[in-house]
Amino acid sequence: MASLKELKGRIASVKSTQKITKAKQMVAAAKLRKAQAAAEAARPYNVRLERIVATLASKVSASESAPKLLAGTGKDDVHLLVVANSDRGLAGAFNANIVKAAVLKARFLIAEGKTVQFYLIGRKGRPVINRTFPGMIVGQYDTTGAKAPGYEQAQAIAQDISAMFFAGKFDVAHLFYSTFKSALAQIPTEQQLIPVAIPADAPAASNAAVEYEPDEATILEDLLPRNMTIQLFKALLENMASEQGASMTAMDNATRNAGDLINNLTIQYNRSRQAAITTELIEIIAGAEAL
Repeated sequence: MASLKELKGRIASVKSTQKITKAKQMVAAAKLRKAQAAAEAARPYNVRLERIVATLASKVSASESAPKLLAGTGKDDVHLLVVANSDRGLAGAFNANIVKAAVLKARFLIAEGKTVQFYLIGRKGRPVINRTFPGMIVGQYDTTGAKAPGYEQAQAIAQDISAMFFAGKFDVAHLFYSTFKSALAQIPTEQQLIPVAIPADAPAASNAAVEYEPDEATILEDLLPRNMTIQLFKALLENMASEQGASMTAMDNATRNAGDLINNLTIQYNRSRQAAITTELIEIIAGAEAL
């Protein structure tokens, strides 16, 4: 049985931890409002751009002039999995869920005889992926951690991935991130990044006499790299909101658990203290009677 001094030290230690988790929870709650607003503000532009790209792509996807980002390499042998995580922990299962989705996809592709490579955004997913698939990480990029992700970051990542694609290092790229729904719900999401996937519900090409200047293929040559940057930027924004929501929830649970542990230790401390006092009284009484 622990001594009174040990119990008192444990209570003080847990109280210190509780203060840290409570402070982290309040910081995450403050950051969540801003991150959620940024993610929600970016969604309409992203959806509209995807529809525009889909409309143009439906007219040129079968033609020989289709841009390489749309037509692909014509092969399906090498897959690049772009996994977007955070640089910091203490966010519950946020990073683990994204990595789990990427690992399941990698195992599925390997079972089909495909070659899999990883491009990692953020530091938290590296140990697991490097341990599960050693030697398959071909690129990585550190996000800014506590700072809000910027368009420049997404542009740098997009340029890096595009350079690898045009150099023939992979055929298909998949993006993994977490879509923010609420502080309690973040959904791991997979999206095909290269070649650009045309959604099944994309608007069909209109039969109206519409002339483009320049032509559709030329417009897509400029629009597709920008669309890829926007998709990556969206993933970073969604991840930031998801991370703060998961962190707030995890720290709230940790604070509650610390409170329960403090109550249990306090009860144990009081019982031990009472037992020690009772033992001392018995000894005093027994000594007095012996006289």
